Amino acid sequence: MVMEGMRDLLKGSLRRSLEAMQDVDRLTAAWPVACGKTLAERGVVVAYADRVVYVEVADAAWLRQMMSMHAQLAGEVARIAGVKVVGIHFEVKGQRIAVGKKPLKRNDRQ
Repeated sequence: MVMEGMRDLLKGSLRRSLEAMQDVDRLTAAWPVACGKTLAERGVVVAYADRVVYVEVADAAWLRQMMSMHAQLAGEVARIAGVKVVGIHFEVKGQRIAVGKKPLKRNDRQ
């Protein structure tokens, strides 16, 4: 119970510290907190467009794992980052992300 309270306190503190950053950078910083160390080591936020977070995943096994947690991860990363998220698009590393609107990558400027 004490650990859960501390985790919530830290998440709230992180959310406040991210307010000055671009959305994609906020999501990138929030991702490891939202999903935990093990998943964060196997999936990286690479872009954000039209309220969809794009995550590059290490391999097909981790892709299945993350897809099974899709709704939980989307809600948690949105809450921590303070960014509107309608979904997460997972792709195995090395596959090309194709969307109608060019997604904002971490090094793009708005």
